[in-house]
Amino acid sequence: MKTRLTFAHSTLSMPLRVSEIDPQTDARWETFLSGLPGICIFYTPPWLRVLEETYGYRSFHLICEDASGHTMGVLPLFYSRGWRSGRVLRSVYTGPLALSDAARLALLQFALKRVDTEDDVKLRFKMMSNAIDGQVGGMTGVPAYETYMLALPERVELLRVDSAIRRAVNKALRLGVKVREAESERELRAWYRLYAHTMCKLALLPNPYRLFELAWRYLRSRGMLRLLLAEYVKEGKRKLVAGNLLLYYGQTISFDSSGWSEQDQALRANDLLHWQAIYDACAAGARWYDFGDVSLDNAGLARYKTKWGAKPDLIYGYSYPVLHGVSNEQKANEPGAMRRLIRVAWHHLPPGMLGRASAWYHKLHLY
Repeated sequence: MKTRLTFAHSTLSMPLRVSEIDPQTDARWETFLSGLPGICIFYTPPWLRVLEETYGYRSFHLICEDASGHTMGVLPLFYSRGWRSGRVLRSVYTGPLALSDAARLALLQFALKRVDTEDDVKLRFKMMSNAIDGQVGGMTGVPAYETYMLALPERVELLRVDSAIRRAVNKALRLGVKVREAESERELRAWYRLYAHTMCKLALLPNPYRLFELAWRYLRSRGMLRLLLAEYVKEGKRKLVAGNLLLYYGQTISFDSSGWSEQDQALRANDLLHWQAIYDACAAGARWYDFGDVSLDNAGLARYKTKWGAKPDLIYGYSYPVLHGVSNEQKANEPGAMRRLIRVAWHHLPPGMLGRASAWYHKLHLY
Protein backbone atom coordinates (compact mmCIF):
# COMPACT_ATOMS: atom_id res chain seq x y z
CA MET A 1 0.00 0.00 0.00
CA LYS A 2 1.36 3.42 -0.93
CA THR A 3 2.52 5.51 2.03
CA ARG A 4 0.83 8.91 2.29
CA LEU A 5 3.17 11.60 3.59
CA THR A 6 2.13 15.00 4.92
CA PHE A 7 4.24 18.03 5.72
CA ALA A 8 3.27 21.29 7.44
CA HIS A 9 4.87 24.51 6.27
CA SER A 10 4.26 27.87 7.90
CA THR A 11 4.90 31.45 6.91
CA LEU A 12 4.16 34.65 8.81
CA SER A 13 0.90 35.06 6.92
CA MET A 14 -0.45 31.59 6.20
CA PRO A 15 0.06 28.00 7.47
CA LEU A 16 0.28 25.54 4.59
CA ARG A 17 -0.05 21.76 4.39
CA VAL A 18 1.34 19.54 1.63
CA SER A 19 0.17 15.97 1.01
CA GLU A 20 0.13 13.32 -1.69
CA ILE A 21 -2.90 13.17 -3.97
CA ASP A 22 -4.29 11.02 -6.77
CA PRO A 23 -5.52 13.41 -9.50
CA GLN A 24 -7.46 10.58 -11.16
CA THR A 25 -9.83 10.16 -8.20
CA ASP A 26 -9.57 13.39 -6.19
CA ALA A 27 -11.61 16.28 -7.62
CA ARG A 28 -9.52 18.92 -5.83
CA TRP A 29 -6.83 18.71 -8.53
CA GLU A 30 -9.14 19.35 -11.49
CA THR A 31 -11.06 22.01 -9.57
CA PHE A 32 -7.84 23.89 -8.90
CA LEU A 33 -6.74 23.75 -12.55
CA SER A 34 -10.11 24.95 -13.81
CA GLY A 35 -9.73 28.18 -11.85
CA LEU A 36 -6.39 29.14 -13.41
CA PRO A 37 -6.20 31.05 -16.71
CA GLY A 38 -3.78 30.00 -19.42
CA ILE A 39 -3.05 26.52 -18.06
CA CYS A 40 -1.81 23.97 -20.61
CA ILE A 41 -3.06 20.40 -20.81
CA PHE A 42 0.14 18.93 -19.38
CA TYR A 43 -1.05 19.22 -15.76
CA THR A 44 -4.44 17.61 -16.28
CA PRO A 45 -5.40 14.15 -14.94
CA PRO A 46 -6.03 12.68 -18.43
CA TRP A 47 -2.57 13.72 -19.65
CA LEU A 48 -0.90 12.44 -16.48
CA ARG A 49 -2.69 9.13 -17.07
CA VAL A 50 -1.34 8.99 -20.63
CA LEU A 51 2.24 9.44 -19.35
CA GLU A 52 1.84 6.91 -16.56
CA GLU A 53 0.46 4.20 -18.83
CA THR A 54 2.84 4.91 -21.71
CA TYR A 55 6.07 4.73 -19.75
CA GLY A 56 5.05 2.76 -16.65
CA TYR A 57 6.01 5.64 -14.33
CA ARG A 58 5.12 5.53 -10.64
CA SER A 59 3.41 8.74 -9.65
CA PHE A 60 3.99 11.00 -6.65
CA HIS A 61 1.66 13.97 -7.10
CA LEU A 62 1.39 16.69 -4.45
CA ILE A 63 -1.21 19.23 -3.35
CA CYS A 64 -0.72 22.26 -1.10
CA GLU A 65 -3.61 23.63 0.99
CA ASP A 66 -4.01 26.46 3.44
CA ALA A 67 -5.53 26.21 6.93
CA SER A 68 -9.04 26.58 5.48
CA GLY A 69 -8.55 23.69 3.05
CA HIS A 70 -8.28 25.90 -0.03
CA THR A 71 -5.93 24.51 -2.68
CA MET A 72 -2.91 26.76 -3.09
CA GLY A 73 -0.87 24.68 -5.52
CA VAL A 74 -0.13 21.29 -7.11
CA LEU A 75 3.03 19.53 -8.26
CA PRO A 76 2.90 16.45 -10.54
CA LEU A 77 5.91 14.14 -10.17
CA PHE A 78 6.90 10.75 -11.57
CA TYR A 79 9.59 8.25 -10.64
CA SER A 80 11.79 7.02 -13.47
CA ARG A 81 15.00 5.02 -13.67
CA GLY A 82 17.82 5.02 -16.20
CA TRP A 83 21.25 3.40 -16.49
CA ARG A 84 22.78 6.88 -16.71
CA SER A 85 20.51 8.98 -14.50
CA GLY A 86 19.68 6.38 -11.85
CA ARG A 87 16.42 6.85 -9.94
CA VAL A 88 14.85 10.25 -10.58
CA LEU A 89 11.78 11.96 -9.19
CA ARG A 90 10.88 14.23 -12.07
CA SER A 91 8.27 16.92 -12.67
CA VAL A 92 6.26 17.20 -15.87
CA TYR A 93 6.23 20.40 -17.85
CA THR A 94 7.39 23.32 -15.64
CA GLY A 95 7.18 22.28 -12.01
CA PRO A 96 4.65 23.50 -9.44
CA LEU A 97 1.49 25.44 -10.20
CA ALA A 98 0.93 27.69 -7.18
CA LEU A 99 -1.02 30.75 -6.14
CA SER A 100 1.81 32.10 -3.96
CA ASP A 101 5.57 31.90 -3.56
CA ALA A 102 5.05 30.27 -0.16
CA ALA A 103 2.93 27.48 -1.68
CA ARG A 104 5.48 26.93 -4.47
CA LEU A 105 8.33 26.62 -1.95
CA ALA A 106 6.27 24.34 0.30
CA LEU A 107 5.64 21.91 -2.58
CA LEU A 108 9.31 21.85 -3.58
CA GLN A 109 10.52 21.47 0.00
CA PHE A 110 8.18 18.52 0.45
CA ALA A 111 9.59 16.89 -2.69
CA LEU A 112 13.13 17.44 -1.36
CA LYS A 113 12.16 15.86 1.94
CA ARG A 114 10.89 12.81 0.06
CA VAL A 115 14.17 12.53 -1.87
CA ASP A 116 16.18 12.83 1.35
CA THR A 117 14.32 9.85 2.87
CA GLU A 118 15.19 7.53 -0.05
CA ASP A 119 18.49 6.08 -1.22
CA ASP A 120 20.08 7.31 -4.45
CA VAL A 121 17.12 9.35 -5.71
CA LYS A 122 17.49 12.69 -7.50
CA LEU A 123 14.91 15.43 -7.94
CA ARG A 124 14.68 17.21 -11.30
CA PHE A 125 12.22 19.86 -12.35
CA LYS A 126 11.80 22.88 -14.61
CA MET A 127 10.68 26.43 -13.78
CA MET A 128 9.60 29.40 -15.89
CA SER A 129 11.93 31.67 -13.90
CA ASN A 130 14.96 31.35 -11.65
CA ALA A 131 13.33 33.26 -8.77
CA ILE A 132 13.74 30.29 -6.40
CA ASP A 133 17.55 30.18 -6.78
CA GLY A 134 19.17 29.60 -3.40
CA GLN A 135 15.83 29.15 -1.61
CA VAL A 136 15.36 25.38 -1.97
CA GLY A 137 18.14 22.90 -1.27
CA GLY A 138 20.83 25.30 -2.45
CA MET A 139 19.78 24.79 -6.07
CA THR A 140 20.49 27.20 -8.92
CA GLY A 141 18.60 27.05 -12.20
CA VAL A 142 20.36 26.24 -15.46
CA PRO A 143 18.91 27.62 -18.74
CA ALA A 144 17.35 24.59 -20.42
CA TYR A 145 15.24 25.71 -23.39
CA GLU A 146 12.75 28.34 -24.52
CA THR A 147 9.01 27.91 -24.88
CA TYR A 148 6.99 30.06 -27.29
CA MET A 149 3.44 31.33 -26.65
CA LEU A 150 1.23 33.33 -28.99
CA ALA A 151 -1.46 35.58 -27.47
CA LEU A 152 -4.48 35.25 -29.75
CA PRO A 153 -6.62 38.19 -30.88
CA GLU A 154 -10.39 38.06 -30.71
CA ARG A 155 -10.53 37.69 -34.50
CA VAL A 156 -7.99 35.97 -36.72
CA GLU A 157 -8.04 39.00 -39.04
CA LEU A 158 -6.29 40.93 -36.27
CA LEU A 159 -3.41 38.44 -36.10
CA ARG A 160 -0.11 40.11 -36.97
CA VAL A 161 2.29 37.68 -38.59
CA ASP A 162 5.32 38.12 -40.81
CA SER A 163 4.46 38.69 -44.47
CA ALA A 164 6.45 35.56 -45.37
CA ILE A 165 3.97 33.47 -43.35
CA ARG A 166 0.99 34.93 -45.19
CA ARG A 167 2.66 34.27 -48.55
CA ALA A 168 3.34 30.65 -47.54
CA VAL A 169 -0.28 30.08 -46.46
CA ASN A 170 -1.58 31.58 -49.71
CA LYS A 171 0.82 29.42 -51.72
CA ALA A 172 -0.39 26.25 -50.00
CA LEU A 173 -4.01 27.11 -50.74
CA ARG A 174 -3.22 28.04 -54.33
CA LEU A 175 -1.43 24.75 -54.96
CA GLY A 176 -4.37 22.71 -53.70
CA VAL A 177 -3.46 21.78 -50.12
CA LYS A 178 -6.52 21.04 -47.97
CA VAL A 179 -6.69 20.65 -44.17
CA ARG A 180 -9.08 18.34 -42.37
CA GLU A 181 -9.32 16.65 -38.99
CA ALA A 182 -8.36 12.98 -38.62
CA GLU A 183 -11.27 10.75 -37.66
CA SER A 184 -9.81 7.29 -37.06
CA GLU A 185 -6.88 5.49 -35.48
CA ARG A 186 -5.96 4.28 -38.94
CA GLU A 187 -5.30 7.91 -39.88
CA LEU A 188 -3.40 8.37 -36.62
CA ARG A 189 -1.11 5.47 -37.58
CA ALA A 190 -0.58 6.91 -41.07
CA TRP A 191 0.36 10.26 -39.54
CA TYR A 192 2.71 8.57 -37.06
CA ARG A 193 4.69 6.99 -39.89
CA LEU A 194 5.12 10.47 -41.36
CA TYR A 195 6.05 11.86 -37.92
CA ALA A 196 8.63 9.11 -37.22
CA HIS A 197 10.18 9.61 -40.65
CA THR A 198 10.43 13.36 -40.00
CA MET A 199 12.12 12.81 -36.63
CA CYS A 200 14.55 10.40 -38.25
CA LYS A 201 15.49 12.98 -40.89
CA LEU A 202 15.97 15.64 -38.21
CA ALA A 203 17.95 13.23 -36.01
CA LEU A 204 15.51 13.94 -33.16
CA LEU A 205 13.96 11.59 -30.66
CA PRO A 206 10.32 10.75 -31.48
CA ASN A 207 7.73 9.86 -28.90
CA PRO A 208 6.61 6.21 -29.07
CA TYR A 209 3.37 5.42 -30.88
CA ARG A 210 1.90 4.20 -27.60
CA LEU A 211 1.84 7.80 -26.31
CA PHE A 212 -0.27 9.01 -29.23
CA GLU A 213 -2.48 5.91 -29.15
CA LEU A 214 -3.38 6.49 -25.50
CA ALA A 215 -3.75 10.25 -26.01
CA TRP A 216 -6.18 9.55 -28.86
CA ARG A 217 -8.12 7.14 -26.65
CA TYR A 218 -8.33 9.26 -23.49
CA LEU A 219 -8.31 12.84 -24.82
CA ARG A 220 -10.08 13.01 -28.16
CA SER A 221 -13.54 12.10 -26.85
CA ARG A 222 -13.17 14.90 -24.27
CA GLY A 223 -12.38 17.49 -26.94
CA MET A 224 -8.78 17.69 -25.72
CA LEU A 225 -7.04 16.42 -28.88
CA ARG A 226 -7.23 17.11 -32.60
CA LEU A 227 -5.03 15.74 -35.36
CA LEU A 228 -5.06 18.09 -38.36
CA LEU A 229 -4.01 16.51 -41.64
CA ALA A 230 -2.83 18.41 -44.71
CA GLU A 231 -3.52 16.68 -48.02
CA TYR A 232 -2.42 17.61 -51.50
CA VAL A 233 -5.45 17.28 -53.76
CA LYS A 234 -4.85 16.93 -57.48
CA GLU A 235 -7.18 15.47 -60.10
CA GLY A 236 -9.40 14.05 -57.38
CA LYS A 237 -6.57 12.19 -55.67
CA ARG A 238 -5.45 12.95 -52.11
CA LYS A 239 -1.95 12.57 -50.72
CA LEU A 240 -1.08 13.05 -47.05
CA VAL A 241 1.79 15.56 -46.94
CA ALA A 242 1.78 16.79 -43.31
CA GLY A 243 -0.04 16.67 -40.00
CA ASN A 244 -0.03 18.47 -36.65
CA LEU A 245 -1.22 17.01 -33.36
CA LEU A 246 -2.86 19.61 -31.11
CA LEU A 247 -3.85 19.42 -27.43
CA TYR A 248 -6.65 21.50 -25.90
CA TYR A 249 -7.40 22.64 -22.36
CA GLY A 250 -9.29 25.70 -21.22
CA GLN A 251 -8.25 28.70 -23.30
CA THR A 252 -4.91 27.24 -24.45
CA ILE A 253 -4.21 25.18 -27.56
CA SER A 254 -0.84 23.42 -27.51
CA PHE A 255 0.97 22.40 -30.68
CA ASP A 256 2.45 19.05 -29.69
CA SER A 257 3.94 17.16 -32.65
CA SER A 258 4.33 17.44 -36.41
CA GLY A 259 5.22 15.21 -39.30
CA TRP A 260 5.65 16.05 -42.97
CA SER A 261 6.71 14.63 -46.30
CA GLU A 262 10.19 15.88 -47.12
CA GLN A 263 9.65 15.84 -50.88
CA ASP A 264 6.48 17.94 -50.51
CA GLN A 265 7.84 20.71 -48.29
CA ALA A 266 7.54 23.24 -51.12
CA LEU A 267 3.74 22.99 -50.73
CA ARG A 268 4.09 24.87 -47.40
CA ALA A 269 1.56 22.57 -45.72
CA ASN A 270 3.07 23.17 -42.25
CA ASP A 271 2.28 26.87 -42.44
CA LEU A 272 -1.28 26.14 -43.52
CA LEU A 273 -1.74 23.69 -40.64
CA HIS A 274 -0.71 26.29 -38.04
CA TRP A 275 -2.90 28.90 -39.73
CA GLN A 276 -5.94 26.61 -39.66
CA ALA A 277 -5.32 25.71 -36.00
CA ILE A 278 -5.00 29.37 -35.03
CA TYR A 279 -8.08 30.31 -37.06
CA ASP A 280 -10.12 27.61 -35.31
CA ALA A 281 -8.72 28.64 -31.92
CA CYS A 282 -9.76 32.27 -32.40
CA ALA A 283 -13.20 31.20 -33.57
CA ALA A 284 -13.58 29.07 -30.41
CA GLY A 285 -12.59 31.96 -28.15
CA ALA A 286 -9.19 30.58 -27.13
CA ARG A 287 -6.65 33.08 -25.85
CA TRP A 288 -3.27 31.33 -26.30
CA TYR A 289 -1.59 29.17 -28.93
CA ASP A 290 1.36 27.30 -27.46
CA PHE A 291 3.98 26.84 -30.20
CA GLY A 292 6.02 24.55 -27.94
CA ASP A 293 9.66 24.32 -26.97
CA VAL A 294 12.85 25.26 -28.81
CA SER A 295 16.33 24.17 -27.79
CA LEU A 296 18.75 27.01 -27.10
CA ASP A 297 20.91 26.07 -30.10
CA ASN A 298 18.06 26.04 -32.67
CA ALA A 299 17.99 29.64 -33.87
CA GLY A 300 16.17 28.75 -37.09
CA LEU A 301 13.15 27.27 -35.33
CA ALA A 302 13.09 30.18 -32.90
CA ARG A 303 12.95 32.64 -35.81
CA TYR A 304 10.11 30.71 -37.42
CA LYS A 305 7.97 30.88 -34.29
CA THR A 306 8.63 34.56 -33.76
CA LYS A 307 7.39 35.20 -37.32
CA TRP A 308 3.97 34.13 -36.05
CA GLY A 309 4.21 36.67 -33.23
CA ALA A 310 4.96 34.10 -30.51
CA LYS A 311 7.00 35.34 -27.55
CA PRO A 312 9.72 33.25 -25.84
CA ASP A 313 10.03 32.39 -22.16
CA LEU A 314 13.30 30.94 -20.87
CA ILE A 315 12.87 27.71 -18.91
CA TYR A 316 15.35 26.77 -16.17
CA GLY A 317 16.30 23.28 -15.08
CA TYR A 318 16.92 22.33 -11.44
CA SER A 319 18.53 19.23 -9.97
CA TYR A 320 18.88 18.01 -6.38
CA PRO A 321 21.22 16.99 -4.79
CA VAL A 322 23.36 19.83 -6.11
CA LEU A 323 26.55 18.77 -7.91
CA HIS A 324 29.17 20.79 -6.05
CA GLY A 325 32.28 21.77 -7.97
CA VAL A 326 30.46 21.58 -11.31
CA SER A 327 29.65 24.82 -13.11
CA ASN A 328 26.23 25.68 -14.48
CA GLU A 329 27.67 25.60 -17.97
CA GLN A 330 28.99 22.07 -17.46
CA LYS A 331 25.68 20.86 -16.02
CA ALA A 332 23.80 22.35 -18.96
CA ASN A 333 26.12 21.05 -21.67
CA GLU A 334 26.80 17.55 -20.42
CA PRO A 335 23.27 16.15 -20.98
CA GLY A 336 23.20 17.94 -24.33
CA ALA A 337 26.34 16.14 -25.43
CA MET A 338 24.68 12.81 -24.60
CA ARG A 339 21.60 13.79 -26.60
CA ARG A 340 23.74 14.67 -29.60
CA LEU A 341 25.45 11.28 -29.54
CA ILE A 342 22.11 9.51 -29.36
CA ARG A 343 20.69 11.63 -32.18
CA VAL A 344 23.46 10.39 -34.45
CA ALA A 345 22.26 6.86 -33.78
CA TRP A 346 18.60 7.81 -34.46
CA HIS A 347 19.62 9.23 -37.83
CA HIS A 348 20.76 5.79 -38.99
CA LEU A 349 17.63 3.91 -37.85
CA PRO A 350 14.79 3.20 -40.30
CA PRO A 351 11.52 4.89 -39.27
CA GLY A 352 9.88 1.56 -38.45
CA MET A 353 12.49 0.79 -35.80
CA LEU A 354 12.63 4.35 -34.55
CA GLY A 355 9.34 4.16 -32.64
CA ARG A 356 10.36 0.96 -30.83
CA ALA A 357 13.77 2.38 -29.98
CA SER A 358 12.10 5.54 -28.73
CA ALA A 359 9.86 3.61 -26.32
CA TRP A 360 12.93 1.85 -24.89
CA TYR A 361 14.81 5.13 -24.60
CA HIS A 362 12.03 6.93 -22.75
CA LYS A 363 11.55 4.10 -20.29
CA LEU A 364 15.23 4.20 -19.43
CA HIS A 365 15.05 8.00 -19.30
CA LEU A 366 18.70 8.39 -20.24
CA TYR A 367 18.64 12.16 -19.92
